[in-house]
Amino acid sequence: MATIFIFHGTAGYPEENWFPWLKSEMEQHGFDVVIPQFPTPENQTLEAWFDVFRKFESLVDDETTIVGHSLGGAFLLRLLEKIPVKIAVACLVAAPVGIPGTKNWETDKAFVELPFDWKAIQQHAEKFLVFHSDDDPYVPLTNGEEAARQLNVPLHFIPNAGHFNKAAGYIEFPQLRDAILTTLKD
Repeated sequence: MATIFIFHGTAGYPEENWFPWLKSEMEQHGFDVVIPQFPTPENQTLEAWFDVFRKFESLVDDETTIVGHSLGGAFLLRLLEKIPVKIAVACLVAAPVGIPGTKNWETDKAFVELPFDWKAIQQHAEKFLVFHSDDDPYVPLTNGEEAARQLNVPLHFIPNAGHFNKAAGYIEFPQLRDAILTTLKD
């Protein structure tokens, strides 16, 4: 059975936003869904997040989908720079990629201050999805535009969606569910 991971962002946790809803939806489609709890904001370092992920490494294969929300998307990109397998789908939702103007820069900079190795990233996922909005108060739209450009994929632009979190009304995210299911079928 294929596994889907959902990575939260800064100050995040597995039960927030649309994560439980997406987990339930994807389980109904036969997927195993894992939402790790990463240390945040205390001990929010790349190494600490990699330490958490190592516990789940054995679940990652060519059928795996990983969804990264906010800083979880930046972590997903760092993971794709290193992992020895090529996953099925990598999905970025409101992810910072180092474009100036990102809020929480001090706590997030270890994840985004060095340039991403986009070539290595492209070699470790079969397909990519990038979602962003025009009114994200934390991660400017230019980040989503840059990620889509670097990954050679269209940007899934959703106006007035904020940071795709509960504060923006995102406790369900059918566009994301549908995009993942469609991408996995293609």
